[in-house]
Amino acid sequence: MTNEAIRALEPKALWNHFADLNAVPRPSKKEERVIQFMKEFGEKLGLPTQVDHAGNVIIKKPGTKGKEKMTPVALQSHLDMVHQKNNDTHFNFDTDGIKMKVDGDWVKAEGTTLGADNGIGVATIMTLLESTDIPHPPLEALFTIDEETGMTGAFELKGGLLDAYILLNLDTEEDNELTIGCAGGVDVTAKGTYATEAVPQGIKGYRLSVKGLTGGHSGTEIHIGRGNANKLMNRILLENEGHGIRVSTIEGGSLRNAIPRESVASIGVPADKVQAFTKDFEKLRDTLKSEYGTTDPELQIELAPADLSGKVMAADDQGRFLRAVQACPGGIYRMSPDVEGLVQTSNNVARIQLKEGTYTVMCLTRGSVDSEKMDEANSIRAVFELIDAKVEFSGAYPGWTPRPDAKIVKLMADIYRKRFDSEPHVLACHAGLECGILGTNYPDMEMISFGPTIRGPHSPDEKVQISSVQKFWGYLQEVLDEIE
Repeated sequence: MTNEAIRALEPKALWNHFADLNAVPRPSKKEERVIQFMKEFGEKLGLPTQVDHAGNVIIKKPGTKGKEKMTPVALQSHLDMVHQKNNDTHFNFDTDGIKMKVDGDWVKAEGTTLGADNGIGVATIMTLLESTDIPHPPLEALFTIDEETGMTGAFELKGGLLDAYILLNLDTEEDNELTIGCAGGVDVTAKGTYATEAVPQGIKGYRLSVKGLTGGHSGTEIHIGRGNANKLMNRILLENEGHGIRVSTIEGGSLRNAIPRESVASIGVPADKVQAFTKDFEKLRDTLKSEYGTTDPELQIELAPADLSGKVMAADDQGRFLRAVQACPGGIYRMSPDVEGLVQTSNNVARIQLKEGTYTVMCLTRGSVDSEKMDEANSIRAVFELIDAKVEFSGAYPGWTPRPDAKIVKLMADIYRKRFDSEPHVLACHAGLECGILGTNYPDMEMISFGPTIRGPHSPDEKVQISSVQKFWGYLQEVLDEIE
């Protein structure tokens, strides 16, 4: 099936806008084309359209007949998407449009991320802006940029640009959830140097790879316990250090907010140790596949002969580095003692690059409690400063404090109960949402986040449920109709 199958889905206007959007490359920090796309969209509708200094696009639409004086509502989604693909997928995110397909009740991409996070939200807002027969109060569409790698758009949005009293953020990924709070985060980056030496005599070269992990969103899916390619690679190297292995390069992971699915290392093994090393490697490989059989059934750990060009790490520096990565916390740091099932603090060891005498380790530390978030970040700092790395904190963003008694929360919960004859899950989440940042300049605005069901965001397994989009679309229309 092609993208034309997507355009035939209901509601057609929404899916057509999603297909149009996915034809526009929109990686984080390279949103020029999608900003222009959205600007032209608003102008073609004859609606007041503004691009602020950061690149956020704001489109305003009056209320429909009889609702002109109702409470103004801001609808917000982000324009950028996470770009991830499988190793064997040939795709250029800078030039190619996303190739989509229908698989039962789901829309997926072919070997790449789909962009439903947050493209479905964007397409939903576009549909409302274009509509002529959907009752709604005055609308202010806010399309932010760079949500996935820094939330730059939200940080840069000035006060006074929006008049709305309510903000509906369309960036939640379970259709029975109403999110009213989220975690903050901070990027932790460790950089250092190490001594190198020529490849010793009698060393055989190998390419060691970890791949096929499930990966996913480092906030909403960190609690599942999926394998982290960087941590698994380090475990393999450290546990086989006794065989005299020498590391030349390591390349693992990509984006901070994606649990790393793949890592590749170039290593050398003394010829007289190869047999023992291979035996222990295969034993550990089978152990890891068993340990992660439930969460990562497609895990592959492979060892293949390869030329060992360049230099290797000096043995002492190699031992210090591997131990530092081993000690670096990954996954859940603490569960919330106050909110059942909520991850309070976590860390994702997102990216490791080691080559030619330098290394970089990139983490994303998240937390609902800022002091505890920074305590974990300082733990990571301490680990790498012990091996003389320079550690930097950057990109910090605040959490979003829940307001469960807000009028919009009560209204949407009541509508959900009546419409679906079930209780919505009103909760805070461990992902980073822009609401907390936006609230710094709009402190009196009531905010809530919701959306259709999306699985596997930030990974090539990303998919959005068709029936859930239909459920979400009908629910949103009723909410807008009921706001007074």
